[in-house]
Amino acid sequence: MLISNSISFIQKIALVLSCSLFVLTATNAQKIDAKSQMLYDALEKVNGGYKKLAKKKDVQFMYYYDDKAKGMDISMEKHIFDGEHSWAEYKQHPVNVLPDMKGTAVQSLVMDKPAVTLDGKKIMDEAALGGAVFLRKVNLYWFAMMYKLADPGTISEYQGKKDYKGKSYDTVRLTYADGSTGKPADDEYILYFNPETHLVDMFYFSLPAFGVNDPILRMECDYTKVDGILLSTERRAYAPNEMGKYGQIGAYSTKDIKFKNKFAKEDFMLK
Repeated sequence: MLISNSISFIQKIALVLSCSLFVLTATNAQKIDAKSQMLYDALEKVNGGYKKLAKKKDVQFMYYYDDKAKGMDISMEKHIFDGEHSWAEYKQHPVNVLPDMKGTAVQSLVMDKPAVTLDGKKIMDEAALGGAVFLRKVNLYWFAMMYKLADPGTISEYQGKKDYKGKSYDTVRLTYADGSTGKPADDEYILYFNPETHLVDMFYFSLPAFGVNDPILRMECDYTKVDGILLSTERRAYAPNEMGKYGQIGAYSTKDIKFKNKFAKEDFMLK
């Protein structure tokens, strides 16, 4: 059966991935074998690691979320790294943000408290507020993912070399320690490290919470360096049908990236 290209499935992918990042607890130590550590070290040598990203203080960018079946959401995103405060303005939002309503939608998440407005008027609907929590976290997750692979609670195991599109990649299986994510079943990733650039060109992942128990979903990544920071600015998501043939279900672009905007969390609060 072809995995659905519906809004709910795309959101499930993003939501589960976001939980993998944001719910990790510091009480769970990272576990990693020697070869995986070498690959992570090589990646950090190229991208500078999370400390280098965090020194930028904050970021603003345009985000183009293309659901191949439902249309494209376009948002101006603003994020503060310390505290993970987040804000976004959507003038086009047919997919994930109040899709049945017209107007300019704004979401914020400050100190874990969500807020939503439409044309300046507050929206108190629980689903809309829950969507703000989900999107504010997941959009920052996607931006910073390659700087967060070795967070506390992660388990990394080298899986040997595997071929993809004519190139031999070193692969790492990334999972989570029991209880580190707060979920009954954790996801699994197979990361493909490019031997020449040391970047993760692609990864497979599972979604056991939604019946995808094996890492068969695929995300491909292209990178751009902005102000010395190497970012996955173009991503493409694919899912297989019952014959194993992959079809694209989404494309996600990050553009016009600007760091050090001197944002304060008070700037993100909606009145």
